[in-house]
Amino acid sequence: MTSVAEKLQRKAPRKPTTKQVRLRLVYIDFWSVVKLAFLLAICLGIVQVVVVVLIWVLLNTNDVFSQLDSTLGPIVDDPNFSIISYLPLSQLSLFAIVVAVLNVVVGTALGAIFAVLYNLAAKITGGLLVGFQNA
Repeated sequence: MTSVAEKLQRKAPRKPTTKQVRLRLVYIDFWSVVKLAFLLAICLGIVQVVVVVLIWVLLNTNDVFSQLDSTLGPIVDDPNFSIISYLPLSQLSLFAIVVAVLNVVVGTALGAIFAVLYNLAAKITGGLLVGFQNA
């Protein structure tokens, strides 16, 4: 006599069936895209300001500015020439902040334009066909 467990053990394991779904992306919510573009632009702006400050500190620590001063001093006929007097960290970081704020505004506007253009194109073409598969 065979038990149920032995019968189940002898059975060949079935391969799991993969389920495929095809969906059409016909609409992107305008405000969701604007919010996402705004948050991404803020993140990139923060990264931009941090990178500018870190590069300035790195160049100052490695005496690149003093080497440039000694190289450019005779060219401009000023023995007291200093790049740091023209590009102090405070002015450079303020400039980076201003550029980052402008990038946030432009990035948010571009996200809004993208959402509107995609929705218009999706009405004409029927949208994007996206396939998903259960692995």
